Amino acid sequence: MPATERAVELAVAAARAASDLKAQEIIALDVSEQLVLTDVFLIASGTNERQVGAIVDAVEESLFALGAKPVRREGKAQGRWVLIDFGDVVVHVQHAEDRVYYALERLWKDCPLIELPADARGGDGSEADA
Repeated sequence: MPATERAVELAVAAARAASDLKAQEIIALDVSEQLVLTDVFLIASGTNERQVGAIVDAVEESLFALGAKPVRREGKAQGRWVLIDFGDVVVHVQHAEDRVYYALERLWKDCPLIELPADARGGDGSEADA
């Protein structure tokens, strides 16, 4: 069963919030067939620890406005890889170097991509950074 409409709605809102703060390479993966605990992984990159923290704050604020509160948050103090669990959506905001090293996209390559609107893909998010 594919990701729920609510999960996709939250993922798009989170992606837009991240994109507004110049996050890079934003992707959404439908992990609903692989995991019981969540439907979508949203992955975004920041170029430094401060930007990672700002992206996390923007995502939380955006999803709070839609009635979603984080169940769990990890890694914000370090600012290298922050995981925010909203239940239906798990947002990973990674420092660009850590993203290359951990390669979550490669680990979850069997999961389908969720098409994000052009304004929610961030820099280097294909289609010539539409």
